[in-house]
Amino acid sequence: MLTRTCGSAYVGLSVHLHRVGVMSRALSPSRAADFMQCPLLYRFRVVDKLPEPPSLAAARGTLVHSVLEALFDLPAAERTTSAAIDLLPSQWQEMLSAEPELSALVPDDDEGFAAMFAEASTLLHKWFTLEDPVHLEPAERELYVETEVDGLILRGYVDRLDVAPDGRMRVVDYKTGRSPSELFEGKALFQMKFYALVLWRTRGVVPTLLQLVYLRDGQILRYEPSEQDLLATERKIKALWAAIERAATTGDWRPRKGRLCDWCNHQAVCPEFGGTPPALPPDAMSRALDPRRSASAPSAAVEEIA
Repeated sequence: MLTRTCGSAYVGLSVHLHRVGVMSRALSPSRAADFMQCPLLYRFRVVDKLPEPPSLAAARGTLVHSVLEALFDLPAAERTTSAAIDLLPSQWQEMLSAEPELSALVPDDDEGFAAMFAEASTLLHKWFTLEDPVHLEPAERELYVETEVDGLILRGYVDRLDVAPDGRMRVVDYKTGRSPSELFEGKALFQMKFYALVLWRTRGVVPTLLQLVYLRDGQILRYEPSEQDLLATERKIKALWAAIERAATTGDWRPRKGRLCDWCNHQAVCPEFGGTPPALPPDAMSRALDPRRSASAPSAAVEEIA
């Protein structure tokens, strides 16, 4: 229930490699979304590891996530809007310590920081109109989840996991953008069903509620998954991985032109825009199927996990 408020040779080869310990097949929701959006984008990010400039919007989103995580370190009565806003400078400094290149996104003066924190503050104010942290005690924050399904590791980070005294689980994810139209709700929920599947497989309990909190327009998208939903998600993930293996084996990473191309950093090397992709590296197949074989991962400010 959804509610809204204000098998071929290439498969056999990779399975064999996994079993002998040569390859660790893994997939996260972000990488799955990349491939569903455009197989060539998956290749650019996972195989070629093409650099992507840091994004101010993504950094601001990471900052807000960081504050919402740190806020629950405070006693319940102290979890106020002003306390959350007071956390912005220290959380930003932690981000800069981990990734100094983010400093280029914000002018190093009072005006630059004020603009950055003002937009983040607006998102935090919106969150306080949607949830009351005084009455929330998350069981987990930034929870790493992982399970294995037929030799494929599924993994990612859950923003917040709430567990009721009777064991019911609510999976919460914060989004700093606007809520999707009804046409794109299914795509938005795929990530949450992915997490729900991993939690079900590791804890033996189907989460009661999946909750996407959109801070830009103050909407909450809620979904109550069933075992049938999660089994369907598992089948979808298996089919998706089979397609990734096919592309990795054949080297056929076809671009898929769409509305999101306007935000892609790789148009210069995309055939859809007259570009030519770089030559595939000799170990392209293993890079595509085993994240450990890839080069350094993208910025943590914009990627949940490689």
